Amino acid sequence: MVVIIRPPILQVALDFTDIDRAIEIARKAVVGGADWLECGTPLIKSMGVKAISRLKSTFHNIPIVADMKTMDTGRLEASLAFSNGADIVSVLAVASDETIRSAVETAKEYGGLIMVDMINHPDPISRAIELKKYGVDIILLHVGIDQQIRGADPLSNLPDVKKSVDCYVGVAGGIDMERAGLAVEMGADVVVIGRYITRAKNVEGVTRRVKDFMIGRKT
Repeated sequence: MVVIIRPPILQVALDFTDIDRAIEIARKAVVGGADWLECGTPLIKSMGVKAISRLKSTFHNIPIVADMKTMDTGRLEASLAFSNGADIVSVLAVASDETIRSAVETAKEYGGLIMVDMINHPDPISRAIELKKYGVDIILLHVGIDQQIRGADPLSNLPDVKKSVDCYVGVAGGIDMERAGLAVEMGADVVVIGRYITRAKNVEGVTRRVKDFMIGRKT
C-alpha cells in the first residue's frame, strides 16, 4: 500500500497484549472513523512481528503503524516490520543518526514511511530540524504515561516544531476528544489516541466523536 497522508489523521494505538482483543477493538474504531491502526509496542513485544501481519491481513485497506520504537539496527527492525505488512514504522529520536538514516533508506525500499518518536528527547525542536534533513516522514511529539503524571504536555512544542519543519507532525500522550481538536487547530497532522478510545464503553461512538472534533464538527 502507498500511504497517502490527508490530514487530519486519527491513529488509534492498540496497546494490548492479546491480538484477538486488539482486532475486536480495532474493528469498532475503524467503523467510527479511525484512519490508521497502530500495532502497539505491547502487542509486538508479546507476539512479535506476527502481530503486524495479523492486523494487516485483517485490515487490508487501513495503514498499519508498527510502533517498534527502534533504538538500534534501523535497517533490520524496519525490514522486519515492513516485510510483515507495516506501512509506517516508528524509530526513537534518541537513536543515533545512522540508525534513523538506515531506517529511512529501508522505508524507501519498501515504499513505507518512517515516524520518529520524540519521547524523552531533551530538545525536540532542534532534533526535529535535524531529522527532516534525513528524510523522515512524520515527527511524533510524544509524552509517555510517566511524564503525563508529572504534567508534561505533547502539545507544548507543537507550534514551534510545526514552524521549524516542512514534514508531517503528530502528537501522542493523554489526548482526549477536546485536545484532539485543539491539536489539529495548532497544526497537528496526525493525532494518536490509545486508552481514551480503546477503553471506552462505546469504542465506535467515541472514535466518531474524536474525529468530529478533529475536523471541526463539534456539535
